[in-house]
Parts: sequence; C-alpha cells; structure tokens
Amino acid sequence: MRYRIREERLGADFDCAADDVLLRAGLRAGVPLAYECNVGGCGSCKFELLEGEVADAWPLAPGLSERDRNRNRRLACQSRPVSDCRIKMIGRGDAAAAPLPERVSATLIAAQDLTRDMREFRFRGDAPAAFRPGQYALLSPGGIPAARAYSMSNVENDEGEWHFIIRRVPGGAATSALFDLRPGDCVTLDGPYGRAYLRADTGRNVVCIAGGSGLSPMIGIARGLDRAEMAVGCAFDFFYGGRSADDICGEALLRGLPRLGSHVRFHSIVSSGDDRWSGRTGMVHELVADLPMEAFARTDFYLAGPPPMAEAVVALLTRDRGVPAERIHFDRFF
Repeated sequence: MRYRIREERLGADFDCAADDVLLRAGLRAGVPLAYECNVGGCGSCKFELLEGEVADAWPLAPGLSERDRNRNRRLACQSRPVSDCRIKMIGRGDAAAAPLPERVSATLIAAQDLTRDMREFRFRGDAPAAFRPGQYALLSPGGIPAARAYSMSNVENDEGEWHFIIRRVPGGAATSALFDLRPGDCVTLDGPYGRAYLRADTGRNVVCIAGGSGLSPMIGIARGLDRAEMAVGCAFDFFYGGRSADDICGEALLRGLPRLGSHVRFHSIVSSGDDRWSGRTGMVHELVADLPMEAFARTDFYLAGPPPMAEAVVALLTRDRGVPAERIHFDRFF
C-alpha cells in the first residue's frame, strides 16, 4: 500500500509506502525535506499535519516538545502514513549535492576489532555504494524494531561496500545485534543521509574532530580527502578524544592512506588518564584550542561525537575563534 503525500511549503508531491516514514520517502523522491539525525532526537524534521492520518513510531521522541504536540506537530522521521496526507514542514531543507537514499539488503563480509569495544564492519550490497564521505546510513539488523544511524568510514565504490566503525553500547539492543552478526548475515541498509559530507573543492585546509564512534565519519572524510586532488599539499589535522588509553585508535588507519598518510597530524587526548597514558588529559575541544589562531581563518572543520563534545567544539569555533558556520560541518545526533 502506498499513499500520496503533499508538502505544502515546497509544493511537492511524493509517494510513501505504508511501512516507510514520510521523511525518508520524500528524500528518496528527491524532495529536499529538512532533517539531521533521522531518528527522532533533533527535531529538525518537524511538520504540521494539515490533512490525513499518520502512525507515530515513537510518540515520546525527544525531538518534539509538549508544545509541539499540542500544536499537532509531528516528526517526519517517525511518521508512517495511514492515508493520503497534506503536510507543511516547519524547517527548510536544502537540495544536497549527494546521491538519493535507497533501501537495500547488505551482507556482512568482514569485521575487524579496533579496540575492546569498537569494530569496523564491512557490508556489501548488490549495487554500487554511492555516498559522500562523512554521510551515514540507517541499519536494521534482524530483531530490532527501529533502525539506527551509523556513519560510513569508507568512500563510495563500485563494489557495493559500506563500512562502519561502531562502538558497542552496554545494554544496547542494536549494537548487541550488530556485534553478534557473522559473515554472511544480512541487514537492511537505508542511505545515504547527512549533510556533513566532505566539500573537496574549497582550497582550504581540513581539520577533523572526533570523539568515540564519531571516528567513523571522520575516517571517511580522511579517506575521501585522500582520494581527492586536494590531498596533495593540503594541511590535515585529525583530533581524537577517548575516555582512556584503551579507546584511542585510528592513527594506523590514517597512516595507511596512500597519498595523505605521511602528512597527517594526529592529536589524541583522553578524559581519564592512567599509567599507560603519557599524552594530554582533558576534552578534545581543549586540544583543538591549541591550534594557532591563523589556522582557524583558512580551515574547514568536520566533527562527530557525543552531543556535549559537539556543543563544546562548536562553541569554541564560533564564539572563541570566529569560524563562520558555513565552514563547520556536523550532523546532530542525540
């Protein structure tokens, strides 16, 4: 069963299957709907339901306030149609220069442990994997009622491979299911999504800032930069923050890049030092603050990690260092 959806702000129509959500169906149809996290946390995809009926997959999603609910606002990423609908998005999206998302079946072909609780998974679909470095996809392993967003750590390729660096969350249903997968097992993969992808033609230097499993999209950015022409002569700093010495990884992956590897400046910091750690202790934004002032004037910044980390980094860049918002790229997750 498919329903017709009319978005009044853009004057656009698209079809949405009964088992799909309005946001992803619209994006697959090329309609530039506003969004960020895609999983109910950020509230960027709020809309007013003008006509019709939808089923709410997560009625208590934090992306909606009580005031929003009283005003009949919904989240497009959590709304499945029950009839034809007429909606009006609250925010304005932009027509991203990225491939349209698709839902595909993907098979796990390999997995490699990076730390005690982080693993790089490699899935393969039947068609070429088209996405921009730094984007994410939604994975649905069997037995999990809702898809989870994970960022790709590789670059687009004709072999159909999608790689993800994922940290096991204690008690997390989705990561437990993923870490239980064995080669040959399949998942549903929906993507690509996200606006924090590599802009490879700015002529500026690049800084990547990651915390925890935010490593994955930043490794993807680095791999995309390595492939791009701007990798030659580009200054590239990579900042990574972890909880302890056991969490620090990624430098070997960066050093292995054929063009950029020998030029990477890798900076790491942990929030809880111990006898095995001889480097800096603190938060990753404190390490970024040590860059010379002139570096902030000619650099594009990409970041991914827990919300407090992202908030601290953005505050540093915008308030303390005067970096324009258009040179700061990140997708909000909660």
